[in-house]
Amino acid sequence: MPHHRGWFPFVILAALSAVVDLATKASIFARLGMPGEKPGIVLVPGMLSLETNLNEGALFGMGQGLGVVFAAVSLCAIGGILWMMSRPATRSDRWLLVALALITGGIIGNLYDRLGLPGLRWHAPPERQGEAVLAVRDWIHFKLDGIIDWPIFNLADSWLVIGAGLMLLLSLRPLPAVDGEPAP
Repeated sequence: MPHHRGWFPFVILAALSAVVDLATKASIFARLGMPGEKPGIVLVPGMLSLETNLNEGALFGMGQGLGVVFAAVSLCAIGGILWMMSRPATRSDRWLLVALALITGGIIGNLYDRLGLPGLRWHAPPERQGEAVLAVRDWIHFKLDGIIDWPIFNLADSWLVIGAGLMLLLSLRPLPAVDGEPAP
């Protein structure tokens, strides 16, 4: 097996995931502006709409104001994934490669926002007006009236969840036999 096998599809899928996330965020924010500037776009009444939101925390808005910590954790996670990818066994497992690429793309998409690279400035509240936005751009709002109002999210969040779910499924696979003996 060539030493570099598996890197190309990993890098392509991770980059594509990040680019699609960042492009959709840019497009929605260009059309709808900052949160509250313009009304959202209802795709399915009472269920699915597009509206802008900024999340300075992590999952479901937890940890507001800890963006530097989340950025550091993101960089460590990318380092861990690259270490895993350095192992030929990881690169030869197609599904694990896909899971890790999706997670990497999701991390990159949200890290880009968290570092303030989109160049957004707070428009409200008055005491924050003009400050750099160091928050993740979210835009997908799913709800079922009277049942659930899911926190607004983005495609990077979706890539992270899909990748983590795939890794969970992969962990349920039986272990391969080692040296001709069946796995425990």
